[in-house]
Amino acid sequence: MKAIIKTKVITTPFWQINSLKVRVLLSTLVMTIVMLPVIGLTLTNAFERQLTVAMKNELIAYSYSILTVAEVDERQLLMPEYLLENQFNISRSGLYALINSHSKQHFLTEKLWQSQSLLTLPLQALSAEFIPSPNIGESEFSSVTIEGRKHLLYSFSVSFSDNAQPFSITLHLLKDQKEFLLALNDFKQQLWSWLIILMLVFIVIQAAWLLWTLKPLKVLAHELTHIEQGSKNALEAHYPLELQQVTSQLNTLLLTEQNQRKRYRNALSDLAHSLKNPLAVMQSQPGLSTDAHQQISLINNIIEHQLKRAQSAGESSWHLGVAVKPLLDKLISSLMKIYQEKQLRFTVEVDNNVLFKGDEADLMEILGNVVDNACKAAKSAVTVTVKANHTQLTIKIEDDGVGIEPSQQQAILARGTRADTYHAGHGIGLAIVRDLVSSYQGQLLITTSTSLGGAAFLLTFQY
Repeated sequence: MKAIIKTKVITTPFWQINSLKVRVLLSTLVMTIVMLPVIGLTLTNAFERQLTVAMKNELIAYSYSILTVAEVDERQLLMPEYLLENQFNISRSGLYALINSHSKQHFLTEKLWQSQSLLTLPLQALSAEFIPSPNIGESEFSSVTIEGRKHLLYSFSVSFSDNAQPFSITLHLLKDQKEFLLALNDFKQQLWSWLIILMLVFIVIQAAWLLWTLKPLKVLAHELTHIEQGSKNALEAHYPLELQQVTSQLNTLLLTEQNQRKRYRNALSDLAHSLKNPLAVMQSQPGLSTDAHQQISLINNIIEHQLKRAQSAGESSWHLGVAVKPLLDKLISSLMKIYQEKQLRFTVEVDNNVLFKGDEADLMEILGNVVDNACKAAKSAVTVTVKANHTQLTIKIEDDGVGIEPSQQQAILARGTRADTYHAGHGIGLAIVRDLVSSYQGQLLITTSTSLGGAAFLLTFQY
């Protein structure tokens, strides 16, 4: 005899959208990823506006200092050789001044004066650019590009009085925006670096806070798992106020269910024993006919069967859990010894760590009867396949015997059909199996094995 056992490892995906932990973590990540960049953009725009305002105010102040030293004599503009602000006196310093006669046309007109910083700078770019010419007493800001570099342009038109004659000019101040852009880029780099660091720190803190906050739920799930596996009978951990009512109700439900099942079993056991004694007395009476002996034996069998059925944990044992693989290994090992003469070949495929949500005695009764019947009917091979997912457990037992006629596959499972009317090798204990599977809201289906050709028993239990 040869037993082949295949083990498969089932892994549970970590990221599930129906997880509270995942939902809270995703909402935290979304808020962090959305809010911090919005804050960064807002601060960047505010800083850029402040720099622009500061630069404009600086140019306005420079315009007043230049107009203060400007004089008009005989319709000639007189300007000092050097200005107080030294940047106007250094070539290509980045700060330039230009005065031209005021015109309604928006192009550079007659040049009256230019600062020394503008001497080596080509004015072709200026002449080709759109140059503002605001009305007298008004100013205007614009932007021009000179030699590929952006400059802020401030234009201010004023009118001098020369011998009671108006002399209108427009002062243009240009400032290289290199320092402005450098300051802005440095601010952006510093800001986004710190925002990224803050984002990472915030995510780590939120994750740690989330794990700490949801830890009672993890403890609750852990305790419920132990209760399902039968290693605990109640919830024992200390839970927050929000969960205390739930855990207290669960403990009450568990205790009530256990007590009711115990009282139910004890009552039925007492009833069965009280009936068996009178039956034993009746059966020992002399002169009873053969038919009377048969009927008394039948009553005894019915009492034993119904007592086993009543003692089944059934669907009320939702909090119990039995590992299928060790129990199945033990069963196969026993059957290999019992049917040693038949030299049966057992093939067992079972997923690792699969649990039967019920009582161990019930599972042993179910598997023992069905696999034993398969061994009796088999010629040389028996296959047991156990698979499970998140919603159901399926157990399939197949043999290479003569099988069961399709017309009788459903008939032998019909309620009220006697077990001893089944074909040899398949009828023993099927009534018990049928009732046990039904008590767990499961399904028992008899078909023909596609791989071995004999009978195939498919048991399905919903989780």
